[in-house]
Amino acid sequence: MGKFKTSLTAMAVVIALGACSEQKAPETTGADTQTATTSEQAQFDNVLLQEFKGPYDGVPAFDKMKLEDLKPALEKAMALNLEEIEAIANNEAPPTFENVIVEMERAGAELGRVFTYYGIWSANKSSPEFREIQAEMSPKLSAFFTQITQNEKLFERVKTVYESDELKSLTPEEQRITWMTYNSFARNGATLDSEAKKRYAEINEELATLHTKFSNNVLADEENYVTYITEDQLDGLPASFVKAAKAAAESRGEEGKYAITNTRSSMDPFLTYSTNRELREKVWRTYYNRGDNADDFDNNDIIKRILTLRDERVELLGYENYAQWRLEDRMAKNPENAMDLMMKVWPAAIARVEEEVADMQAIADEEGVDITIEPWDYRFYAEKVRQAKYDLDSNEVKQYLQLDKLREAMFYVAGRLFNFNFTPVEEGKVAVFHEDVKVWEVTDKDSGEHIGLWYLDPFSRQGKRSGAWATTYRSYTTFDGKKTVLSSNNSNFVKGADGEATLISWDDAETYFHEFGHALHFLASDVEYPSSHSGVRDYTEFQSQLLERWLTTDEVINNYLVHHETGEPIPAELVEKIKKASTFNEGFKTTEYMASAIMDLKYHTTDPSQIDPDTFEREELKKLDMPEEIVMRHRSPHFGHVFSGEGYAAAYYGYMWAEVLTADAAEAFMEAPGGFYDKEVGDRLVKYLFAVRNAMDPAEAYRKFRGRDAKVDALMRDRGFPIPKDSKE
Repeated sequence: MGKFKTSLTAMAVVIALGACSEQKAPETTGADTQTATTSEQAQFDNVLLQEFKGPYDGVPAFDKMKLEDLKPALEKAMALNLEEIEAIANNEAPPTFENVIVEMERAGAELGRVFTYYGIWSANKSSPEFREIQAEMSPKLSAFFTQITQNEKLFERVKTVYESDELKSLTPEEQRITWMTYNSFARNGATLDSEAKKRYAEINEELATLHTKFSNNVLADEENYVTYITEDQLDGLPASFVKAAKAAAESRGEEGKYAITNTRSSMDPFLTYSTNRELREKVWRTYYNRGDNADDFDNNDIIKRILTLRDERVELLGYENYAQWRLEDRMAKNPENAMDLMMKVWPAAIARVEEEVADMQAIADEEGVDITIEPWDYRFYAEKVRQAKYDLDSNEVKQYLQLDKLREAMFYVAGRLFNFNFTPVEEGKVAVFHEDVKVWEVTDKDSGEHIGLWYLDPFSRQGKRSGAWATTYRSYTTFDGKKTVLSSNNSNFVKGADGEATLISWDDAETYFHEFGHALHFLASDVEYPSSHSGVRDYTEFQSQLLERWLTTDEVINNYLVHHETGEPIPAELVEKIKKASTFNEGFKTTEYMASAIMDLKYHTTDPSQIDPDTFEREELKKLDMPEEIVMRHRSPHFGHVFSGEGYAAAYYGYMWAEVLTADAAEAFMEAPGGFYDKEVGDRLVKYLFAVRNAMDPAEAYRKFRGRDAKVDALMRDRGFPIPKDSKE
């Protein structure tokens, strides 16, 4: 998830080390004066800079965005933002919350709008031409943000406000954003001497370039490696998948073939159902070797350089390692606490994998196929075990998981918990960046008050990054006049054949609900300032993980899980099988995720000079007794969460941290008279877990919801793992 906030100045100091910074205006001679004036006028006419216009308090002009406008828009927006910063820094009036912090929250509006479009090109419709601009501008944007965080006059004014008596008279939200602003300056080089500041800025610029290169290398491998198969190689594959694969091949000019694209949404079902073991291995290797093919798009050297630079940068600040710096203001506080949580769960996870593999091997032996279970066999034989143990066929379940009906289910849940109503926006009324994108207006069910818009971009296509995510094009604030929300969910589902429903797996259905949870977090927000939308990384996944639980509520199952051909509700006996198998394959799911989270922490607590990325992953996982039949969910060379930016670097463990909160919060609903739709618990959910965003310390917010801190025991129960004897309350 994640996106640039409205206040780019605030973003610069709150997230600080993002991939963004300064471009100086080109010098002009007298002969160039007329050209420069014309150019500047063109920049002001640039649609990417303009305020959002039209209905719903204004919407992005996605129908008018042109790539040639991007670079000049970025340059102009940075220049305008720097003018605002200089005005704040050089204000001769005594520093106050209003003339320092509030003005910083207000600054950067033009750049915020440009980044809305930049994000679309980056994530939803990338191209070689965009990547050239991205590669050129990333280090310049980084230098720009570093210039702000290293502005000594600005920092002194922020510091004065933070240390003033005025702070005590501010609202809790105002006190918190003042602290966040000061803290980000202090943690990101504001207190360094001039020589160290210079090196700090150089490191940021180089990292921005490397992050972009890493991401683009992965995207190149996703686009370049497509496995085409023929009709005689379709054995075992569901009809819905075959139709989608045929359409994917045709869209790439490969008539008569079937395309297995190099994305999880295509790879996963192929490995689950294809009876062709040789092809399963090929598809598996193609997917898990992204960024690791010893070619122009190989990421191993980039990983080494990124780790080296991150380590050098935090050393300038006096930290022992990058993870120590990163986690200081997170819920975990330090890497030891994060690793401790991992190690409480890891033994139970790999023990469960051993049981799962034994079950699979038994079936393979019974079939007489004379194989030893390998990673490309795991999903295939797990499905056989599921059917043998629970008489549960994933493909049978899939017939009841229609994308459109699941969307209606999500709207139902949002109506019950948040009192939201979703109404389709007439096509053409709101501009979109692709014909697949649809838009809904969100209103309060009782008052009819306009809350915002929800954009949905559900399908995979060339130029769109893999995975699923949520973002905002505008966040809710009131400090400078009420701003309503423009939220978006983005997925990579394989579109069903023309005229047919798009069917997805149970795991994908959970992901659909998960990302919608992020959107509800945006839409439910009730904060005053942009900085209150900056998330604490090991907390921001909690709300979305929690929303997954409503997929299995009776209200959703009985009304929205209907057969795509007959319209019949999912049979009660099939639902019972799903619930009985709820912890099935939990060893696989937990271990593949945790391997990535543990390796992330190891990468960022180890001296980079001792790391060879080509062997470090393998050697460290061997020390952990990583099962040979499983690999990391995100192998290092394509671990974009960690190496294509810094949002999740040394923080991927946060999903597990959030899972503890999720399991514990779910038990609060299970214990309530009204279950998952209990009014009292639901009201606390909205008030303390969604609406408050980051305007309150997450630990305090959770205690207000639950009445106590979360307990790890709930997580172990939730996954069907034994509770450790030394488990603490």
